Amino acid sequence: MAIKNGVPLLDQGVCQCCGARTQKGIYECVALFNSGFQAIDFSDRNNHIYRFLSVDAHALQHPEIHGRWSNHFHLTRLHLILTYKVYWTYRRSPKLSDYLNKYKARNPQEYLTPPKVLERGNTTITDFQEKAHSSDASKALVHKWAKEVYQAWHQSHKVVDPISKGFRDIL
Repeated sequence: MAIKNGVPLLDQGVCQCCGARTQKGIYECVALFNSGFQAIDFSDRNNHIYRFLSVDAHALQHPEIHGRWSNHFHLTRLHLILTYKVYWTYRRSPKLSDYLNKYKARNPQEYLTPPKVLERGNTTITDFQEKAHSSDASKALVHKWAKEVYQAWHQSHKVVDPISKGFRDIL
């Protein structure tokens, strides 16, 4: 996707998308994300929400490496969780995806403009290595991260709010 978006992926320095303090650029940022939450027990039903919040935050900090409709999915899910306090479950994600597929068919040209690079929230995946050494600290940091990223995308809230309301009607 990055090549399609005309974005060269850098393999050294800080992450070019979110500013995570990495040495191997976006590659290390993604690798850290994939292994960065050992303190949270995601098998605990009450902790599932942190998986969704972290996935959405990281994806929205790196929209250049995902398809453009990925932004709709992740921002809508954050909107549902943070604004409407929807209790998210694994079963709801495919339903939201199906709902968005219908939405896309009616709005094929719609595009969510990402915030500027390095202006997508101050918290990054490297903060988990540096600051979160317990489950409670990790959960608090995930929540803070998700809220920061969500706020960074504030210009697109007017687009995802009606999507969220429509989706809530079918829950």
